[in-house]
Amino acid sequence: MTKGYWVARVDVSDEAAYARYRELNAIAFQKYGAKFLVRGPAGKVAKGTPRKHNVVLEFADYDTALACYGSPEYQAAKVFLDQVGDIDLVIIPGFEG
Repeated sequence: MTKGYWVARVDVSDEAAYARYRELNAIAFQKYGAKFLVRGPAGKVAKGTPRKHNVVLEFADYDTALACYGSPEYQAAKVFLDQVGDIDLVIIPGFEG
């Protein structure tokens, strides 16, 4: 079974909302077994528009990644994410080649 991933790119304009989001998302991420693979600044942007923060989360599988997003725990955190700033978030299945 392939893993599932969240790939997020964020420009934070409200630090207080971002701090609250991170406090609350930890509850959902723990419940659904999320593992941070990337959590940091932009690094080298080879092409495209950079964002200040980049995050890659790994889940046991794609269904778990989707379930985490739809969970009441994450939706409570998402209220604050919606106030943070500009965000790109995709939830994707892994690749087994």
